Amino acid sequence: MASVSFSNIVKRFGKIEILHGISFDITDGEFVVLVGPSGCGKSTLLRMLAGLEEISDGLLKIDGRVVNEVEAKERDIAMVFQSYALYPHMTVRDNMGFSLKLRKADKSLINERVNNAARILNLDTLLDRYPRELSGGQRQRVAMGRAIVRDPKVFLFDEPLSNLDAKLRVAMRAEIKALHQRLKTTTVYVTHDQIEAMTMADRIVVMNEGRIEQIGTPLELYDRPGNLFVAQFIGSPAMNVLAGTLQIEGNQLSVHAQGQRWPVAGVTGTPGQAVHYGIRPGDISLSDNGQGVPAKVVVVEPTGAETELLLQVGEVPFTLVMHGRTSARPDDTVHLAIDGSKAHVFSSSTGQRLE
Repeated sequence: MASVSFSNIVKRFGKIEILHGISFDITDGEFVVLVGPSGCGKSTLLRMLAGLEEISDGLLKIDGRVVNEVEAKERDIAMVFQSYALYPHMTVRDNMGFSLKLRKADKSLINERVNNAARILNLDTLLDRYPRELSGGQRQRVAMGRAIVRDPKVFLFDEPLSNLDAKLRVAMRAEIKALHQRLKTTTVYVTHDQIEAMTMADRIVVMNEGRIEQIGTPLELYDRPGNLFVAQFIGSPAMNVLAGTLQIEGNQLSVHAQGQRWPVAGVTGTPGQAVHYGIRPGDISLSDNGQGVPAKVVVVEPTGAETELLLQVGEVPFTLVMHGRTSARPDDTVHLAIDGSKAHVFSSSTGQRLE
């Protein structure tokens, strides 16, 4: 296991700067997820950690050792790719043990480590099969087993589940998290799927356009997003956001948007200030007394235990997620009960959260 430290990391391709001074630390044994939209630089940062991309500027340390000029094979890391990258002419056993064979490790050690990893990943009965004889989930477990056999200081995962179907992705998420809890190896995981990030990470690094937007635990980012980008990126369905202005009536601050008054609590701002008002779909309920913000029902999506309502508030689409079921139908008018303590308010000019 090892700590990892990024200090003012810059990456340029020619004159184009892709990463703009990335700095953060990963502690020994931590599971950190890099998340962000496609093209934000997260995979490039991971490849720099792996030694597959040169660092244009800044310092990268693994376990306190500067590794900017250290070759990938000398960094004691193991990477699991999106494409599995298995050798088709080798059995599962040979694929998993190949890196140790290249190091000329003793045959008994290779067998011991391969068998141990196979037990952990439930691959015992598949060791003599070839990759073409495996399902996608089994191939991904073999790729993980190949990484485990190396016993690295750091595990790197580059969108390893994106080729799997939805049900298998959920199962593999749990497997990877359980594997980390068992091995306690420092892990850096890249994904664009914020559900993966929320369910797996000890901490999440949210990236956008080559910069870090916010770092925190999953619930910190969900409950107190630092800016509008993080608020809209973290959470599924996405946060509802309305452009409006702060108003004060008596001592009560609220936001005026789409012709309605939206309650807020614990926010300091200037009346008349342009803001964006955010409320998560699960933090809204339907009023049973006809009071609250009127909204037109567009689509009703029952999912069993929950029902998702796609609404129209003024000219803005709005989403509400409720437990149980509803009698509301398309074109009905419903009223929304809003808890101001659950609202998020962001400056329209800077995008930053108003405290």
